[in-house]
Amino acid sequence: MTSPDGRLDEKPRVTIRCQDNSSVGVTFCDRFGFDADSVHYAVELRAPGLTARVNEVVAWIWDSDLTTFLEELAADYRGWDGERTWQTNDRDLTVSAVFRSGGYVGLTWALQPWPQAAGGWGASVTTWLEAGEQMTSLANDIRNFLTREQP
Repeated sequence: MTSPDGRLDEKPRVTIRCQDNSSVGVTFCDRFGFDADSVHYAVELRAPGLTARVNEVVAWIWDSDLTTFLEELAADYRGWDGERTWQTNDRDLTVSAVFRSGGYVGLTWALQPWPQAAGGWGASVTTWLEAGEQMTSLANDIRNFLTREQP
């Protein structure tokens, strides 16, 4: 389940909670931009015993868009075989999707800041959402988060 947590008095954010276990989730927050070519934001992962955050994920306007990836998954609500994957240009955020019988999509959100650096770290969580409406809602919420004007 997703929720655009932006309130009038706060910066916009989107939280994705696992349908199977609501203590597992992902939050997109603290969005800012340096210029017209990119949007910078933080991604937080949560699960029992795990909290991980990357403070500066970058979405470039010329890259393959996370929103487009999520919209394609939502459009294929009847399912697909195998795994589909999207990642940022810097490879610090990767999203992998699988389809499970019964109409559910498993999204594995993996953070790995500085993937080329020695001694780096990585963390991931998997959220399960309904293939139709919940995936469409997620795609819309992420699009609004990435494109909404800054207050």
